[in-house]
Amino acid sequence: MNAPAFLQQYAQQVQTQLENMLRHYRQGIPEPLWDAMRYSLLAGGKRIRPALLLETYRACAGDDDNKAMPAALSLECIHTYSLIQDDLPCMDDDELRRGKATCHCQFDESTALLASDALLTLGFQLLTDAEWNAETKVGLCRRLAIASGGQGMVGGQLLDMLSDDRKITSECEVERIHIHKTGALIRYACEAGALIAGADEYRIDCCARYGKAIGLLFQVTDDILDATMSSDTLGKSAGKDAHQHKATYVSIIGLRRACELADELRDIALAACRSLQGNSDNLEQLAQYIRERQH
Repeated sequence: MNAPAFLQQYAQQVQTQLENMLRHYRQGIPEPLWDAMRYSLLAGGKRIRPALLLETYRACAGDDDNKAMPAALSLECIHTYSLIQDDLPCMDDDELRRGKATCHCQFDESTALLASDALLTLGFQLLTDAEWNAETKVGLCRRLAIASGGQGMVGGQLLDMLSDDRKITSECEVERIHIHKTGALIRYACEAGALIAGADEYRIDCCARYGKAIGLLFQVTDDILDATMSSDTLGKSAGKDAHQHKATYVSIIGLRRACELADELRDIALAACRSLQGNSDNLEQLAQYIRERQH
C-alpha cells in the first residue's frame, strides 16, 4: 500500500517548517553542533508523529495548521533526539538510519550525544515560545515530559535494554516495553493535536485510545518488517533484532500471530477515531497504511 497522499503533503510541509525553524534558532549554536542537529533533523522520514498531531488537530475541529505547527516541530525534535541516542554504540549500535549514516557515524559520538541533547531541549523551547495561552503550554509540556521521560519513552528504552539480559517469553512484557518506548510519544501526538484544537475530554480520550493502538501497531509492524524485509527496502539495518536476540512480537508470538495482532490493533484504532464525531477519514487511512506499509 502506498502512503496516503496527505502524509506526503504533511512531510513536505513539516520539512519546510523545520528548515525555517532551525534558521530562526541558529544564533549562538556552535557550528559542529548545528551541523549535527541539522543533519539528523532534516534527514527525512515519514514524519508520522507530526502528521498524527496535525490530523488529530483537524479531526477535532482545528482549522489553522499554523496554530498546531510548533507542537508538530517540537515533537519531531524529540523524536529525532531519541533516534540519535537509540543508534549510539552504547545502545543499539546502528550505522544506518533513514537510509543515511547515523549521526555518530557521520560526526562522532560526543557530537551526536550533544546534538541529541540540544534537540531535546529545543523541543520544549518550541512549546514555550508558541503563541498559545499559558494553560495550553503547561498542559503540552507536562504531557510531553511524561511521554518522553522515565514514565514513557526513556523508561521503555531501559526496559528494552534490560530485556536483552533475560529471556522474555510473555507478550504482556513485550507490550509493556513498547507502550512506553514507541507508543507513548505517538499517543502524545494525538492528545496534543486534540488539546490545541480545544477538544473536550471525551474527544481527547478518543484520540488517546487511537494513539495507543497506533503506537503498538507501529511497533508490531516494525517487528514484522524487520523479520521479513531487506535493509535496502527498510532504509535501516534489517534482521538486527533476531541477530541480537531481542524480544519482539515476532520472536514471542510468531509471525502469523503478530500479523493477526496488527489487524486487531488497526481495528481498535479505526473504532476510536470514528468516535471523534469529526472528519476522521485521514486518520483511518493512516491506520490502514501503518498496517500495510512495506518500509
